[in-house]
Amino acid sequence: MSATAGQAQSERSLAERLGFKPDQVVQEIGYDDDVDEELRESIEAVTGTELVDEDYEDVVDAVLLWWREDDGELFDALSDTLVPLADGGVVWLLTPKAGRDGHVEPSDIDEAASSAGMTQSKSVSAAAEWSGTKLVPPKGR
Repeated sequence: MSATAGQAQSERSLAERLGFKPDQVVQEIGYDDDVDEELRESIEAVTGTELVDEDYEDVVDAVLLWWREDDGELFDALSDTLVPLADGGVVWLLTPKAGRDGHVEPSDIDEAASSAGMTQSKSVSAAAEWSGTKLVPPKGR
């Protein structure tokens, strides 16, 4: 196995560990030049579909929200992610890790998520520079 094949397998494993599955539609919000391209590519490899942008007007299975401290009101952004989200869908909130520019305090994430009616179900190291927080919307919303 080449180094590239081994690397692709570990990237695929990360997307799978985040819970992404084949044929899911994943909406990406907050894309900028600082996002982790390897994570994006691994999600596309697992789902078999390209990420859709914030202008997508249909139902999605998951939302990938890249968020930095100065991006605005996190509560508003989280509330907006609920609109296109299918029943059983999840939001992955990706924020810069502690010590990085744009880091968001966990207490701020907790407050915004709770206010939006969402529950944190998992936190992971999603990429070299990014932490991921899995947020689950209220059932029967």
